[in-house]
Amino acid sequence: MESWILTLVIFLPLFGAAWVCGSNPADQRGIRNKALASSMVTALLTLIAVILFYTADVQPGDFCLDDNRTTWIGGGESSSIDISYHVGVDGVSLWLLVLTAFLTPLAIWASFSGIRERVRDYYAWMLVLETGMLGVFCALDLLLFYVFFEFTLIPLYFLIGIWGGPLRREAANKFFIFTLAGSVLTFAGVLYLAYYAYAHGGAGQFTFSIVKLTQMGQEGLIPPDVQWWLFAAFAAGFAIKVPLFPVHTWLPLAHTEAPTAGSVILAGVLLKLGTYGFTRLSLPILPDATVTFAPFMATLAVIGIIYGALAAWVQDDVKKLVAYSSVSHLGFCMLGLFSLKVAGVTGALLYMVNHGLSTGALFLVVGMIYERYHTRDINRIGGLARPMPWMAFFLIVFTLSSIGLPGLNGFVGEFLVLLGTATSPTVTDGVAPGPLHYGYVIPAATGIILGAVYMLWMCQRVLFGPVNEPPHTPDTSAGLTPDLNRREIAVLAPIAIVCLLLGVFPKPVINSMQPAIARHILKFEPAADTDTDREERAYAVLSTKAGDINSTAQGIHNPVAADLRVGRFGSPRPTRRSAATHETATLRCTVNQSDTDPRPQRARQLSGSRNDASNSDSAGARAGAWAPDQGRIDVPGHMEGTQPG
Repeated sequence: MESWILTLVIFLPLFGAAWVCGSNPADQRGIRNKALASSMVTALLTLIAVILFYTADVQPGDFCLDDNRTTWIGGGESSSIDISYHVGVDGVSLWLLVLTAFLTPLAIWASFSGIRERVRDYYAWMLVLETGMLGVFCALDLLLFYVFFEFTLIPLYFLIGIWGGPLRREAANKFFIFTLAGSVLTFAGVLYLAYYAYAHGGAGQFTFSIVKLTQMGQEGLIPPDVQWWLFAAFAAGFAIKVPLFPVHTWLPLAHTEAPTAGSVILAGVLLKLGTYGFTRLSLPILPDATVTFAPFMATLAVIGIIYGALAAWVQDDVKKLVAYSSVSHLGFCMLGLFSLKVAGVTGALLYMVNHGLSTGALFLVVGMIYERYHTRDINRIGGLARPMPWMAFFLIVFTLSSIGLPGLNGFVGEFLVLLGTATSPTVTDGVAPGPLHYGYVIPAATGIILGAVYMLWMCQRVLFGPVNEPPHTPDTSAGLTPDLNRREIAVLAPIAIVCLLLGVFPKPVINSMQPAIARHILKFEPAADTDTDREERAYAVLSTKAGDINSTAQGIHNPVAADLRVGRFGSPRPTRRSAATHETATLRCTVNQSDTDPRPQRARQLSGSRNDASNSDSAGARAGAWAPDQGRIDVPGHMEGTQPG
């Protein structure tokens, strides 16, 4: 079951779309039920995938549910071209997959009263869009990732262009042109990365395997100058999708003109495709370029945080206010990612999920108000807490979630992002100093204050004060009631419950994310950063060698090499760095090794080195490995009388 569950999750909505298309257009109720049933079964299968993920017999952080690998183009892993249908999940992608499967049926259910024209086409496009989004988060082949990434443009273009507001065509065209223009540059980067793997990767293979390309990047096989160009190409597509300031201008119009469900999916999931692209591809495959560009990206993120908050503050349209808040919130995701710390990246991933829940729910509430009053103008509505107490309750809950009230989901992600950014120049989590510092935290925290100001101002205007309703409203012609009905409460209640659970007990989600971040996103290499650490490690090596030399001569495993890797001697000092710019001192320990001594091979496994014995000196300097031809340990740092690298 593990080998096909993800494939079933991805493509079941596509079969549901075909089922909907085969329905009688006049049978609107049957069409709605078929679409909802298809998305609900997909959500159920996703729940089964989560259970299989937690029960899988793999190392923490590894990809799992990835046994289903089928050659797509070429002859597979053994040929010169390796393009495969390969899907799998780890702790990074699993929760975005769950978010997609969770929000889609709620968005479909919320559309039952709002969509009255071309109903069959609408629900078919919604299910097709779900397939594209699920595929992005499961793809382990870079070309497959790109196909799913671009595939999402088509259904959303039609959803906005057909069922949107008065400016729907302008919004759809602007969305399509912006995202497609950036994606063309991203595709050029995808092709060149695969070519570089073929020409310089050592395996002589034209591969799109994300796992292999990540391995290349973390082993330093892609030079910095190549990484910089590839990073720029990837950022062109991903930054527009986020959207990152200043390429965000398509988003407010698209949000405002999209139908309610389209806005929910756009804010809840589609914007996360950009941040996920940075997380899955840019950070692990292009580590040197990431470090170089991190201050620039973080600066744009901070500008976006403040600009988005100020722009939201001056809006009279409630939906446009929530749209600009997304620009501000996604800036926090980018800031956490480029802190290059475990806490920051964890916070960014959690923020993606939390933003999808709270902002998606806010768009649902705004849509429910619009269906009754046919306006989103704050100046034309007010005091709605009296006629709509249920709506007021949910609007307050999701507003507090959005501004990061402790006890709700938004607080945890914001705290971890700011913590990771503030501790970026330190080694508190076992990772070397990052490129950011406390100077990024202060303006970002200002964005949190501004967020509370504009969101609470919106609630005060809409919910409290004298009742202000447009003439001949609320409109109950579509079977609605003056306040939220049972269906609408049932749509919003699950999101509110999840927001509370993630705010009170986020540990299970965080615990599944962090091993994957350490294994697949952030590169860990050893480095002793202080003289004391270097001396402690050297002393430990000498002491252990003196007491263990007899056992090692018999081929018994000596844990010194492993201890050097995992940091049992003093504090661990892994770092993200290039071998070309760092030197290490060499501590030579002459011992009598047998030919079967397992230490060299074990140390190379622990360090992740793929260098052969002829390059052991450079490999040792780069990864702290045993040098099998001389029986030595290369210790990062310096010994007494040796200058540090």
